[in-house]
Amino acid sequence: MVIDMNEKKLVALDQLREFLAGTSEVEFQGCGQDEERYRHIEAVLKRFGYGRLGRADKGLVLRYLERTTGYSRQQLTRLVARYRRVGQLAKAYRAPKHGFVRRFSEADVALLAETDSLHNTLSGPATRYLMARALTVYGDTRYARLSTISVGHLYNLRQRRGYTERRRVFTKTRPTGVPIGERRAPAPDGRPGFIRIDSVHQGDQDGIKGVYHINAVDCVTQWELIATCEKISEAYLLPVIEALLAGFPFRILGFHADNGSEYINHKVARMLDKLTAEFTKSRPRHSNDNGLAETKNGAVIRKHLGYAHIPQRYAAEVNVWCAEQLNPYVNFHRPCLFAETITDAKGKTRKHYPLRLIMTPFEKLSSVPEVTAFLRPNITLDTLRATASAVSDNGAAEQMNQARQRLFLSINKRSKNTA
Repeated sequence: MVIDMNEKKLVALDQLREFLAGTSEVEFQGCGQDEERYRHIEAVLKRFGYGRLGRADKGLVLRYLERTTGYSRQQLTRLVARYRRVGQLAKAYRAPKHGFVRRFSEADVALLAETDSLHNTLSGPATRYLMARALTVYGDTRYARLSTISVGHLYNLRQRRGYTERRRVFTKTRPTGVPIGERRAPAPDGRPGFIRIDSVHQGDQDGIKGVYHINAVDCVTQWELIATCEKISEAYLLPVIEALLAGFPFRILGFHADNGSEYINHKVARMLDKLTAEFTKSRPRHSNDNGLAETKNGAVIRKHLGYAHIPQRYAAEVNVWCAEQLNPYVNFHRPCLFAETITDAKGKTRKHYPLRLIMTPFEKLSSVPEVTAFLRPNITLDTLRATASAVSDNGAAEQMNQARQRLFLSINKRSKNTA
């Protein structure tokens, strides 16, 4: 509904109260532009003698102006204060006639592009220093304006069309962070089941990749499982990881890897979610985060498998040898050193490896308090102890070495025949 009303007939404060109580939304024609609204505000303030009113009545007038002008209460308060101070209302802002004058010309932009081209685009502060030296040390007056430029505005000039037309800079694709896994070291707190994993490449030959070994080690017991696969793509690696984790005699509580994409991906994350295992990854400049797996790479894998190239087509045979010979020997018959942390009077900690803490991974697992709570449902210490006592340490080592020799001779013979 549109109602034409002459608001100048409102001359008493009671009329204003009735007006505000009886109307919700009112739009007055003639109060569209700021200048017209200013005249309306001046007229209302004069008509009601705003300066002589009490606080409550001033609030009533302001509510009336807020309803009729559409201004906010804060804006009206500022306008009324300006009117009482100056005696009239007028727009305080005027747009500049000629706009903002640019201090740096296109010649300066071209000179900046030339300087960046000569010095291969240094940082802003370094470029600013070079241009100041060009003027003060070498007397090149072309840099008179650029020598005083702020570093922030220097980057603005590099975005100008005149700069980009003269100099284009191409950068390689930058890696983005992957929100998979928590970036921290594992914290097992004496509990078995926190696995550190790493990959070992078995040499190249004539540009052809060899097999890959996957090394998984428990933080607390040093229980180690090694598997071999042709490649480290998801199609080959994921089944190997599942088999490795299922081969540990205890439940998996944590999984730690470096930042390689073969482990830091959504498929591995979903697999660990099913196991309700925490997923952690190494931090920058913290080489010890995955140090245990790194040391086992050299002490176990390189010592028993060497560095020579093994063709990928023999990955399945090497994996069988690892599962049947190497892994039982490592976990039941190969001694490992376990550290004892000593803190001196100054609070400095040192790692000490006493003779009494040298034991096999199985013996270490047996010494864990309440170890049965961590074992898998179908695994008992008695079954593991039976495996450990089935053959002596020397006998297990001899069987492993003989099987390795037969495997390597077979691979070498077939590789020569193929060549």
